[in-house]
Amino acid sequence: MATVTVDTPAVLITGASSGIGFALAEHYLRQGVEVIACGRNAQALKAITGATALEFDITDSTQVEAAAIKLKQLLHNNHWQLQQVILNAGSCEYIDDALHFDSALFARVINTNVVAMGYCLEHFLPLLNRGARLGLMSSSATYLPFPRAEAYGASKAAISYLGRSLRVDLAEHGIGVSVICPGFVKTPLTDKNDFAMPMQITAQQAAVAIYNGMQRQRNEIHFPGKFTWLLKLASLLPESLLVSLLTKK
Repeated sequence: MATVTVDTPAVLITGASSGIGFALAEHYLRQGVEVIACGRNAQALKAITGATALEFDITDSTQVEAAAIKLKQLLHNNHWQLQQVILNAGSCEYIDDALHFDSALFARVINTNVVAMGYCLEHFLPLLNRGARLGLMSSSATYLPFPRAEAYGASKAAISYLGRSLRVDLAEHGIGVSVICPGFVKTPLTDKNDFAMPMQITAQQAAVAIYNGMQRQRNEIHFPGKFTWLLKLASLLPESLLVSLLTKK
């Protein structure tokens, strides 16, 4: 009688060298899932004990394509089944003077957060089978038009729409899509912020929320609840009142 090989579940996480991505990789490993940790910093990736490192720059389509070829071989050689892909990598920069709009900054953020995600989708989506799930990192900043967030907010709003649209088109292939909308999470990226960050949580808390949301196949994963529901409620206010509140010194 032939032996049937059962593939081991695996997850791919981009931006795994720090912050939420790093915490996510460690949390998945604790659940017994094989982790392919992706990022540009090889040394940081090696610090994730038990993960398989895949070093590449998401903004370079050639590197993403080469990484996908390596990934396909990894999955085959190790009898892994890619059950989840979490496209977490991204950047954040702010427009300090809207009247003198910084188009170069805008292009950098859009390229890193949106265009690069397109590269990942092109090369990683074909490796997902029916029953798999895709997670796209958006932000709770999309719920309200925050000051200085023209570039960051626009990029994350694009990701939210991208996720919703993909959810429709991938449904026939049995692939689910979760749009992830965190509130303030303490990471090296948010450590650069020069403003108050209410209800901030740790990267480890964020990782648990994302893992649970992905396992429960949530279409939208937003947290912490008290903060994100407050933003959602505030978004129902008239736009004129919102502008007045958000610009009040």
